[in-house]
Amino acid sequence: MTADPCLPECGVARFLSLLEGPWATLIVRELLRGPHRFTELRDGLPGISPHTLTSRLRQFERHGIVIRTAYPEIPPRVEYRLTPLGEGLRDVLDAMAAWAVTVPDGESTVTA
Repeated sequence: MTADPCLPECGVARFLSLLEGPWATLIVRELLRGPHRFTELRDGLPGISPHTLTSRLRQFERHGIVIRTAYPEIPPRVEYRLTPLGEGLRDVLDAMAAWAVTVPDGESTVTA
């Protein structure tokens, strides 16, 4: 496998460039629940613009994180699902969530 010259070589930097922006991990979170249609994803992420959702899904497709399946039906139906590579993000997001609940809410005062 050849490295993508647009992606940093450091693993953490590469991860952050693949899942950049405030919506990327939330889109993955939704897809970890199973296949979704575009409107289901949009409705599950209040505030996301259709442009941003489309852009992120296309980026995920290019990097093998998401599979887009178009069904030959009328009306057309398209579903997005995580690939095995994308499913590998489950442990990452679970670890992020577990860590986040340990962080103080910032309400306490710190004295020196």
